[in-house]
Amino acid sequence: MRPGAGGPGVTLPRQRQGQGPGQRQEQGQRQGRRGRSGGGPRQDYLDAFEGDVDVFAPRSGGGTAEAQESYSPGADTAGAGAGDGDGAPPTGVPAQRTGGKGRAFTGIAAAAVTTVLAVVVAVQVADDRDGTGVRSQSAADQARDARAPGQTTPSASPSPAVLTYEQKMGTKYPLSATLTASGKFEAVPGFDKAPGRGQKYTYRVDVEQGLGLDGELFAEAVQKTLNDNRSWAHGGVRTFERIYSGKPDFVITLASPGTTAKWCAKSGLDTTEDNVSCDSASTERVMINAYRWAQGSKTYGDKIYPYRQMLINHEVGHRLGHGHVTCQKDGELAPVMQQQTKFLDHDGIHCLPNPWPYPRS
Repeated sequence: MRPGAGGPGVTLPRQRQGQGPGQRQEQGQRQGRRGRSGGGPRQDYLDAFEGDVDVFAPRSGGGTAEAQESYSPGADTAGAGAGDGDGAPPTGVPAQRTGGKGRAFTGIAAAAVTTVLAVVVAVQVADDRDGTGVRSQSAADQARDARAPGQTTPSASPSPAVLTYEQKMGTKYPLSATLTASGKFEAVPGFDKAPGRGQKYTYRVDVEQGLGLDGELFAEAVQKTLNDNRSWAHGGVRTFERIYSGKPDFVITLASPGTTAKWCAKSGLDTTEDNVSCDSASTERVMINAYRWAQGSKTYGDKIYPYRQMLINHEVGHRLGHGHVTCQKDGELAPVMQQQTKFLDHDGIHCLPNPWPYPRS
């Protein structure tokens, strides 16, 4: 194939009269670039947008001389010269050129795209104002968005440790030795069935209002202590049942020192000297001094758990008909009916603290 040929079956157009050397050279360069690209739309068709023609204006059927110059049937020839306008119009999508009307066309197209985008954004903003375009957020997302920059998510607060029964019974609680509370009692709700088959005693647990102590813990301690085999339920002789309503055999009452003294005085007992507890035998109440329950005694020191068991067994022992006794030999366990809140040692005999009527069971 000779240079400048358009390929098999292609006839190169003759140079059109009236074209200057500059036009022919420019068209030849454009066609050369197009031929090297190896395909695509014909360059002369692309050059149609180079003239001073409004590409959006309607055209007449015959066309003008400028329009006829805008394409050449030899655009597929690599390095071919300019044609004279004869032949069919090219097919394909015209490519844009830099400069001239090509830039104008590009600017117009860009402006049109910008206008469309602006309309879309405006519609979305309007939808958001109407509530249709609002993005839903979870509570966690909203909380995260509300945090200040650099602020981290706070960790969940650790749950307070739950104390066991033994731990609660081994803990002292604040309460004044001179407190006189409301004098009004409130029964602790609930029912604890007697676990044994011996002689059954029913009781209710009352707590004076305003003490600030755990009434449920006190009620649990009474039930567990009295029905322990080392207590008055020893050998299945007795069993104890806590009730909430109805007539009990006695009422175990947790009361402030001042209120305890008033109820003990009804049975001729003075509890103010050593701030102790009592069984007010002329009434239904076995009085447990809340100060002693909360703080214990010097004789037991930090052993508050066994001291509370001793308080319950000692005063209920009076209700069951037992009087005061003391240990008889040095180093012996003090009998539960010894006044252990007041003393462990007597007459040169040293007694050991003991909360149980039958400690070796």
